Amino acid sequence: MIARLSGILAETSADTAIVDVGGVGYLVHASGRTLEALGPIGGEVQILTELQVREDAWTLFGFGSPAERDAFRSLTSVQGVGGRLALAILSVLSPDELARAVSQGDKAMIGRANGVGPKLAARIANELQGKLGVAGLGASLAPAPRAGAAADALSALANLGFKPAEASAAVNAAQDELGADAGLDALVRLALRKAGK
Repeated sequence: MIARLSGILAETSADTAIVDVGGVGYLVHASGRTLEALGPIGGEVQILTELQVREDAWTLFGFGSPAERDAFRSLTSVQGVGGRLALAILSVLSPDELARAVSQGDKAMIGRANGVGPKLAARIANELQGKLGVAGLGASLAPAPRAGAAADALSALANLGFKPAEASAAVNAAQDELGADAGLDALVRLALRKAGK
């Protein structure tokens, strides 16, 4: 199994990179997030990989971090989620954001990725519940909002285009100010004001 590549970045496209390792070019499928982090063509790169072997193809997937690779493995364990769809999800959500969305059952956030419909988003949220490490999110990220109105408010802000971390911080701040019994309308209004600051 190919677990890592170190070489020269030969070229990139919208969803792939070619890494030249000792004169052999490896085609690696990667998330937009990983591709952006690779740097300029001709530069040295090191990328973690996962090799998927199917009857008709061997496909190499690349990752910029162990957390992204672990999230990919978890996603591809869900029925109906192949490697390319898992990368589409990881292009929209970081591993931390995915873990938060799953822990909150936020199907709308998971469904933002191309090719993920409501049923598949629900399946991902259900099957990965408790399997993604939310505990290792790090102190810089906002704590996850509580269930109920907070989860609905988070989804509303995500649908308005706020980044998951911004939406989560704003909803948490609004809920802390209004209390745990706050209604959805009040929560969304205050969260929007806090996110706009």
